[in-house]
Order: sequence, then structure tokens, then C-alpha cells
Amino acid sequence: MPHSFGYRARTRDMFKRGFKKRGMIKLSTFMKPYKVGDYVDIKANAAQQKGMPHKFYHGRTGIIYNVTPRAVGVLINKRVGNRYIQKRVNLRVEHIKHSQGRQVFLDRVKENVRLRAEAKEKGETIVLRRTQKLPREAHTVESASCKNLPQTLNPVPYETTI
Repeated sequence: MPHSFGYRARTRDMFKRGFKKRGMIKLSTFMKPYKVGDYVDIKANAAQQKGMPHKFYHGRTGIIYNVTPRAVGVLINKRVGNRYIQKRVNLRVEHIKHSQGRQVFLDRVKENVRLRAEAKEKGETIVLRRTQKLPREAHTVESASCKNLPQTLNPVPYETTI
């Protein structure tokens, strides 16, 4: 029997609710304010079939471009061949949540402003660019029970027992 290519084909695990997350959707899901320009993660909620995204968009991040009473419009870049097409997807609020990916950037900007102000007061220059973490310095691990004394290893001669 040939496999199907339906709208929800191969989504058994994708749309499954989490452990102890089954049942009615929490009211806090509906109370979150969404504004145009917010970054949101798309995660389909199987408890609400209306306004559910296609399986391709599950797990993607997009930007809100339209807000209505029960749904939002999200812009997503979809890779088609060797180019990206900007798709507009309308989803109910049960299927989205605010993305935390941009929060790291916003926290870094605030920290850089603070560090720049402190450096200006002291009259010194400061480098705020992110740099690669260097490898750890070479060291010898010392154990409390035994000293790490060098050991000489010799090859064991080959013996036959014929």
C-alpha cells in the first residue's frame, strides 16, 4: 500500500502534546500580548485544530506582521531551491509563543551600554566585541592519593605457545 502525502502525514510525534500537557489549553496562552515586529516560534498545538500551521512551519521562527483578535500573521523565510521566499502565514495564538532567541542579543546590548558608561567615567578604552574562547592552558591533574610520576612503558615480546 503506498504511503500518503496528506496535509498531516508523518506528524505522529511532531504534533503530539508533551508529558502532562494534555487537555485544555491554559488561559495564559490567550492572555499574552503580541505586537507587530515580535519574533515568535511556531509550535503547533494539537488541542486546537483551527488555525494550525502546515507541518513545514512547525519549529520555525518568524516575525509578526499582522495582529487580529484571535490570530496573528507571521512572516517566514522559506528556502525553495537556491532562494528564499517570504511566506505569510496566519496562525491562531495557540500555535505560537514569543521567541527567546532575540533576548540574548537585547541583554548583550544593555550590558554593553553599561560597560561603555563605566569605561567612559574611568577614561579608559574597552573592547566590547565578542571573541572566541581560547583553549585551556596546559596543566597536570594531581590526585590526592597518588603522585603523577612518569611511567616507562616497554613493548611486551611476542610469544607463541605451540
